[in-house]
Amino acid sequence: MLENAKWIAKEDISEIKASPMFRKTFNLSEEIKKAELNICGLGLACSFVNGQEISDEVLSTPFTKYDTRVIYNTYDITSFLQLGKNVLGVILGNGCYFVTYYRWDVYKPAWFHHPKLAAQLEITYKSGEIELISSDTSWKCTDSAVLYNETRRGEIFDARLYDKDWATANFNDSTWQNAFICRGPGGAPEPRKIPPIRVKKRLKAKYIGNNVYDIGENISGWAHIKVKGGARGQRITMRYSELLHEDGTIAPERLNTIIGSTTHFDEYIMSGNGVEEWAPRFAYHGFRYVEVTGAPDEFELVGEMIYTDFEVIGNFSCSDEMLNKIHAAARQSTLSNFVGLPTDCPQREQNAWTGDALLSAEQTLMNFDAVSSYKKWLVDICDTQRPSGQICCIAPTAGWGYNWGSGPAWDSVLILLPYYIYYYTGDLSAVKSFWENMQSYMRFMESMSDNDMVCFGLGDWCAPDGVETCPVELTDTAYFYINNKIMSRCADLLGKDGSHYAQRSEEIKTAVRRKYIENDMFLGNNTTAIACAIYQDLYNSDEKPLAAEYLSQLIEKREFHIDCGILGMKYIFNALSEYGYAQTVYKLCLNPEYPSYAYWINHGMTTLCEKWDMTDSCNHHMFSEIEMWMYKHIAGIHIEEGGKSVIIKPCPISEITSVHAKHRDIEVIINNGQITINSGVPGVLEVQKKKIAFSAGRNNFILQAK
Repeated sequence: MLENAKWIAKEDISEIKASPMFRKTFNLSEEIKKAELNICGLGLACSFVNGQEISDEVLSTPFTKYDTRVIYNTYDITSFLQLGKNVLGVILGNGCYFVTYYRWDVYKPAWFHHPKLAAQLEITYKSGEIELISSDTSWKCTDSAVLYNETRRGEIFDARLYDKDWATANFNDSTWQNAFICRGPGGAPEPRKIPPIRVKKRLKAKYIGNNVYDIGENISGWAHIKVKGGARGQRITMRYSELLHEDGTIAPERLNTIIGSTTHFDEYIMSGNGVEEWAPRFAYHGFRYVEVTGAPDEFELVGEMIYTDFEVIGNFSCSDEMLNKIHAAARQSTLSNFVGLPTDCPQREQNAWTGDALLSAEQTLMNFDAVSSYKKWLVDICDTQRPSGQICCIAPTAGWGYNWGSGPAWDSVLILLPYYIYYYTGDLSAVKSFWENMQSYMRFMESMSDNDMVCFGLGDWCAPDGVETCPVELTDTAYFYINNKIMSRCADLLGKDGSHYAQRSEEIKTAVRRKYIENDMFLGNNTTAIACAIYQDLYNSDEKPLAAEYLSQLIEKREFHIDCGILGMKYIFNALSEYGYAQTVYKLCLNPEYPSYAYWINHGMTTLCEKWDMTDSCNHHMFSEIEMWMYKHIAGIHIEEGGKSVIIKPCPISEITSVHAKHRDIEVIINNGQITINSGVPGVLEVQKKKIAFSAGRNNFILQAK
């Protein structure tokens, strides 16, 4: 709680300056039972007690619409305190609260203001007495050694200005000034209910020439450096890149950085005192390569990967090494892009795009326990919602994104994500919590419809250059239809009347079939369109097998070259595999020629790319439906609605001889004609045109040779 805390700051500024640091001294005269610190530092905060950092969390204040809500962190600091004099210390970073560059309107939100802090320490003594120590003008402050920081750009740290004892009891702060009480961000304080961000992987770099170090993988994070022997004031500059030019130099311009030439750099100014180690605290980057200039001879670099510290609940492996590499790349992209929020890419935007996250959500829920983080982000989306029901294409937003980028294929995250959470976990709370917002958005969709069709926003984004793209009206109206179906189902789950949504879904289906399908069964041979009509239930049940067969033949005629963007690839995995054409999907994805997933891997990618030609971002998760395909169709794990039962229906693929997959308490092992199912729920095995019921527990099945 922060009810007694004042918002405090060092100075009222409108341009980026050195990060402020704060300290508060206090005395303990008797033994304590518990000490709990509640703190909200905007934009970001690192907290210390008696010289020790109190947590291994990084980037620790979650991004929100700060004038609606702010999130505070709570830490048990009992073990850090001592009898006598104690010190609380805080360094603030700018985060997404105080941003000055000109993109996505991040420099002009209503909340824009200088860094500030609200903190409250509640001490419970063994006597039962409670003491509160809250942020106020008694706190002392000064500039820190962090001379500059912007989360999407970089950080400059001057080690000559850093005194490691600044947060200890014996430090002399007589030259520091008193903090002043400032205006808060306006939002209501809420406790954090999501997992923290942490450093989760460390990769030792290899020097490859041209002042460039290679950490071997594309990650979200930063370079942690260790140096010795440099002169006092020597500047070590690090520039980050996902790609190299042919001559081995870094190629940051190929990332379409779009927020200026200073994007993705860090600089460390040496103290000259023995061995020095440093990593930034308030900026992160998307990179594989680091160009280092100004370093002394004794220099080491480790790439530290950061992401939300989810519990891992799924994994997949099989006998096909290319599929395993694609699995690893998809997983790496997902984690690289969940740094507090489900962002699109770590190296360019770090924005939480609704469409990217919608396409990726099901496989994320199969791999990680991301439910609490998704619920928080759904609140962020609802905080963007206008009275008309319209939502923004990125959330949180500083105000940009309502009139470009948003549209049914992106906005449907507000309808489908709450339902996905219920479908895969049985947790209905998101549907309950966001029901009114979901209804409001459906009213907005209706306001944008014409003769039961909708067409606004983006379509099959990032299809290969030169292909004929699917009509936006078709993919949009498909979401209009499916959203009404899901709303009807959600109404039933909540005990409400969903008949209106059921009726509208039938009317919309009739309209889209009349315009697109009845006179052109195979939709102009457009791959995305056919797959959309199968996956989104626009075909009738007797038409779907015929359409899937035709789609498979069409792909074969095109020599298994992908001609879809992000929507088509979401649909095609399911549209083909559900009707017996998983082998076609396999050949499509593992085609070594451009464009395909295997093409990415064969060209050195360790993450999924934004574009099939590997230009712009090389770390996007929007093509990650292939992960869901591995779980659902290769291993055969079909979770039933609510997660209370499962159908195991593996698709035979001749190149794959063994599979091992696990999701929560469901495990499938396929090897040499034997299927072992270890399951915490009952289910049905569907294989070789047979259905075999099994109970929870260990079940073994021998397949008959065909």
